[in-house]
Amino acid sequence: MADLATTDTAPVDPANWTCPAPLRDQPVVVMGHGGGGALSAELIEQVFAPAYGNPTLAALTDSAVLGLGGARLAFSTDSYVVRPLFFPGGSLGDLAVNGTVNDLAMSGARPTHLSAAFILEEGVELAVVERVARAMGDAARAAGVTIATGDTKVVESGHGDGVYVTTAGVGLVPEGVDIRPQRARPGDAVLVSGPIGQHGVAVLSVREGLEFGVEITSDTAPLADLVATMLAVTPDVHVLRDPTRGGLGASLNEIARASGTGVRLRERAVPVPDEVANACGFLGLDPLYVANEGRLVAFVPAEHAEAVLAAVRAHPQGRGAALIGECVEDHPGMVVVATGLGGTRVLDLPLGEQLPRIC
Repeated sequence: MADLATTDTAPVDPANWTCPAPLRDQPVVVMGHGGGGALSAELIEQVFAPAYGNPTLAALTDSAVLGLGGARLAFSTDSYVVRPLFFPGGSLGDLAVNGTVNDLAMSGARPTHLSAAFILEEGVELAVVERVARAMGDAARAAGVTIATGDTKVVESGHGDGVYVTTAGVGLVPEGVDIRPQRARPGDAVLVSGPIGQHGVAVLSVREGLEFGVEITSDTAPLADLVATMLAVTPDVHVLRDPTRGGLGASLNEIARASGTGVRLRERAVPVPDEVANACGFLGLDPLYVANEGRLVAFVPAEHAEAVLAAVRAHPQGRGAALIGECVEDHPGMVVVATGLGGTRVLDLPLGEQLPRIC
């Protein structure tokens, strides 16, 4: 057997070895830092939170809720670097609007205005930029928001990826609404608004040229009206989260850790479309960690769960909604899955992201 440090042709330098799961003590940024998992959380906790240090940021919600002049204003920002720019069911433009609208909605807000900043790579076709911009305009009108201001910058060829977009948004939070991950409590029912995993698999299928026998389309959609429908049933919705990067698994872990409660998930209750399950099985992915762009997970008091579920199912964005678990006193800060075979497993926070560059 050859010495591990040498080959027949050249010495092997272990410093050049790579691992698909990046090491936690990486001195440089790796793709996993943008994946919405443990590495993202460490980046925020160790770099950004100490640098900015303030109580508003410390809540680490999808949008900050600010008290201004007697009103409660939700404020959020997000960047979109999806590759490819266009995919079945949506595009970079749809994501840039719907993603920020949904972040605002997860605080119970009614989104009103957005900003849009474009980073364009030298050489990108203007027709592509126009197509993205038109998709943003259409999505904004569908969501009932106004793109009120923006900015454009251009970087040299080879220093970008065609088009990047950053959107920020504001919205008004109704009186009596207090939605944040710290409010999850034992006894809460956990529901998801529809089938999961479609967005991530749709993007991957186009990026890698994969065919699964049926076209899988992204679920990208604005959720503010669905949230308003839920709040009309009861304003006492405890937690809302749109499970984007890191999927449902990451979102549930973030909520469990923020609230210090346990979450018990029923695997067979989670709505996973057959085509997504088949694609994930083929690729070795867990659909619980695959990104969504038009779904939400909600923690609601048990006494309101059935009424809220019925209202969600009656809404166009809530068809296929399901009760998938509950918040428990056991295993605080952890998510446990009751499997279809009668066992249990821990659903941990993913290290990085199974599918990078999906939003």
